[in-house]
Amino acid sequence: MAHKSGFVNIIGNPNVGKSTLMNALVGERLSIITSKAQTTRHRILGIVNEEDYQIVFSDTPGIIKPAYELQSSMMDFVKTAFEDADILLYMVEIGEKDLKDESFFDKIRNADIPVILVLNKIDTSEQSILEEQMEFWNKKVPNALIYPISALENFNVRELKEEIVRLLPESPPYFPKDQLTDKPERFFVNETIREKILKLYKKEVPYAVEIETESFKEEENIIRIRSVIMVERDTQKGIIIGHKGSSLKKVGTEARKDLEKFFGKKVFLELYVKVNKNWRSSNRELRRFGYKD
Repeated sequence: MAHKSGFVNIIGNPNVGKSTLMNALVGERLSIITSKAQTTRHRILGIVNEEDYQIVFSDTPGIIKPAYELQSSMMDFVKTAFEDADILLYMVEIGEKDLKDESFFDKIRNADIPVILVLNKIDTSEQSILEEQMEFWNKKVPNALIYPISALENFNVRELKEEIVRLLPESPPYFPKDQLTDKPERFFVNETIREKILKLYKKEVPYAVEIETESFKEEENIIRIRSVIMVERDTQKGIIIGHKGSSLKKVGTEARKDLEKFFGKKVFLELYVKVNKNWRSSNRELRRFGYKD
C-alpha cells in the first residue's frame, strides 16, 4: 500500500475551536486554549504518524482585520496556510455566517484542493438549527464536504480524521516519523505562560504580553527554566506582578503544573517581567519573537 502524507491546515474566525480540534486530532495538547480571541498567534504544526500515512495538521490564528503590525504578521501565517495546504479545514461554529475577511472566503470557495467545512459546537444546538446550518453552508460553500462535530466533546472527530486520511495524497513523509511538532521546547514554555496570563488578566494587558525563555536546562530529575514576560508599559508591568508579587506567583504556579504534565518531569520555573515598549508595532521585535522572517 502506498504511503500518504499531506498538510491539513485549519482556518476560521477567532474562537471557533481550531486549537481544541487540532489537539483532539493530534492527541496532544500542543495549542493553548482560552475563551479570548487571538489566543493563537503563531502557526503551529501537529504531526500524526502511522505506518502508512503522516498528517501534518496546522493550527492558525483566527482571521481578523489587522489593527497593528503583530496582527498583520498573524494574518501572514493564515495566508501561508492557504499556499501549502493539501486539504483545507474551514472551521465554523453553530450560528456563524461569514469570515471576518471576505478575501479569505473567496479563496476557500475557489480552492482547487479538498475543502472540509467543519461545523463545530453542535453539542450546544438543537437538531433543527443544525439542519438549517448544514443547508446554509451547503449553499454558501458548495465545493466543501461538511462535517458537524463537537471538538470539545470529541464527537465525530474520529470520523473526520478518517475522511482526512482518505483524501490525503500519496507522498513520502515530510517529517521524521517520531516527530510531533515543528516547534522547539522553549516555544511550548512560552505559550503555556502566555495562556495563564490570558486566563488570569483582563482587558488589554494579555494582548500586550510576549514571553521569552532565556534559559532551559534539562537535568536528570528536573528542568530548570528562566522566562521573561515582556509588556509594553510600566503600568502593565505592575499589573502582571500584582501586590507583593502575588499575581506573578499565581502565573508561575499554574504554568509550572502544566509544564510538568507536558514534559513528564519536575519543573523549576523562574519568571521576570520587563518593559519592551511598543514591541507589537516593531518589525525588529516581531522578527525576534518569530512573527516575521
